[in-house]
Amino acid sequence: MKIGVVVHGPNIIDSGYALKLIDLISEYGDVSARLGGTMGRTAVIDSSLEDVIDISKKLVPSDSLKIFHDDGADIIFLLNYGKSFTTGQVFGYKVYNHYKNKINENNIPIIQIERPGEEDGSIINWAVKSDLAEEFANKLNLNIVTPEEIYETHIKDDEKSRQRRTIHGVSPGENIMVNGVVIGKSTSDKLVLVSKDNRIVDIVGGRIKEHGIEKLGSIDLKTAIVKTGLLRKAKVTPRVLDSDVSKDFKIAFLDHAGEDVYQFRDSSLVITIGDDTTLIASDILYRFNIPIIGITDGDLDKVVEDGFKSKNSIIFEVESGNDDIIGGEIHKVIFNNKKELINPNEFKSISDLENQIIEIINNRNIKYKINKI
Repeated sequence: MKIGVVVHGPNIIDSGYALKLIDLISEYGDVSARLGGTMGRTAVIDSSLEDVIDISKKLVPSDSLKIFHDDGADIIFLLNYGKSFTTGQVFGYKVYNHYKNKINENNIPIIQIERPGEEDGSIINWAVKSDLAEEFANKLNLNIVTPEEIYETHIKDDEKSRQRRTIHGVSPGENIMVNGVVIGKSTSDKLVLVSKDNRIVDIVGGRIKEHGIEKLGSIDLKTAIVKTGLLRKAKVTPRVLDSDVSKDFKIAFLDHAGEDVYQFRDSSLVITIGDDTTLIASDILYRFNIPIIGITDGDLDKVVEDGFKSKNSIIFEVESGNDDIIGGEIHKVIFNNKKELINPNEFKSISDLENQIIEIINNRNIKYKINKI
């Protein structure tokens, strides 16, 4: 039997269950596993599982499902460890429906294994029914939950309106991230995002972060990727890989936490704009021993437990509300509005870039502090 396994998020990997489940599933046939999500890639690296779980491409889970579908898999497993049983089941519903809209023939069983090891863990058999759902439920001591139950309990009311979206499994005080941008903080365990003309205008059960809403811009609330709390909960020892850094002096510009940081893994240095972008990017790039120059303004929303930074990194903290302004100037003056520069004549080292950034900040007459790693 040809089996595809889609692994989503860091929690299923950090818990050790991803590898346990892949080994178990391998008893039933030939298994290929691939990942969905950026933080999951970091967890795969830290756990030395690159030869087990394919992380070569940045894919959302529904695209990973589609690849296995198109490759002729006999059955596909979706492995996830949601923050709660509700978030995990709603996640599965959305992934399955995105996948269903991308294929022509919905003829392959998809079995989601959700929160294995937890009392509220579950098995969900999406699409074509398979006897393996019940078999795995018995082996793992998990409940079987039907797609119909999930729809009636969590989805039905939301589908009445595209302008309101209920976010499940939230606790007070958690960051709310939409498409990689922090747009607010929860104040309740009942959270509803409200949009008008494709822009979020209110958070019921939370406080809006206006700067985040501006940065997010126009979205489709129904399909947007929403996360709350820490992107990765586990305390980990990061694994630093042999460097892929180009022999050229290659510098990159990153101003959005939701972008694929891994595309810059051969850079000599990455300039990051914004507190959250700097935190996420520096933590990932640490695995490749790539320093960053971060432009922040102290408005940090903690989205990962620890934010590691490579040696020779520099953090500029400018006056509140000015990180995007300075970022825009850097993008224009240093990068000529490009994303990458290779062997630029005027910049031969990190010090050259540091001095140019200081000049840009001083020209704006903005106060700043520098922290060197």
